[in-house]
Amino acid sequence: MSPKKTLFCKVDKAKHTIYKKKAQDFYEGMLLAYTKCNWHSVGLEAIHCAISVTDAILVYKNGIRCTSSDHCAVISLMIEHINDENIKKYADILLKIINMKNLVEYEDRLFTEKEAQEILKRAERYYQWAMQFLL
Repeated sequence: MSPKKTLFCKVDKAKHTIYKKKAQDFYEGMLLAYTKCNWHSVGLEAIHCAISVTDAILVYKNGIRCTSSDHCAVISLMIEHINDENIKKYADILLKIINMKNLVEYEDRLFTEKEAQEILKRAERYYQWAMQFLL
């Protein structure tokens, strides 16, 4: 059996600004939700921020965007297409952010303040690293 190929589509590189703006909005929403102690919103905004800023980088650098329904597929694209000495470190941070999606959205328990602090810290670190590609 051959390995599953990551799905992506070609996107005009100029459209990276759309994904960058989405990431910025999610980032600001995450910070605002944190000030209001809205832990679930912190989590969701962090996840969407990380995915959007990754889309922005991939579109800007390579003119591609992940189309897989599996959010983790974007990590393979990122490792393959983004040339950075710290790519593995930040791919791991992105994976940890994405892995919290199920917990925030679907589990039958509340997302805690501690978890919100954790995802916020990771999202801030990842966002700052990713934005350097989009300056």
